[in-house]
Amino acid sequence: MNVILIIALVILMALVMFSLVRGVVAFLKTTKIDLESGEGETVKEMQLMQNKAMFARIKYQALAVAVVAILLAVSQ
Repeated sequence: MNVILIIALVILMALVMFSLVRGVVAFLKTTKIDLESGEGETVKEMQLMQNKAMFARIKYQALAVAVVAILLAVSQ
């Protein structure tokens, strides 16, 4: 049981990092587009992508915390 939970935790941590990197890249692209062209449509699309990536990060972090709580409960 512990092995499965640890594997799930590692996968969730990888997903958190992936979502974080996607959100930061979207933020950098938004800033670049805003500074270079000032086009509102493209910026809004990138901001939506950034919001989706950050929401996914929060979701994966919450799942990782739940897995850690389960691991602690099982080990005691």
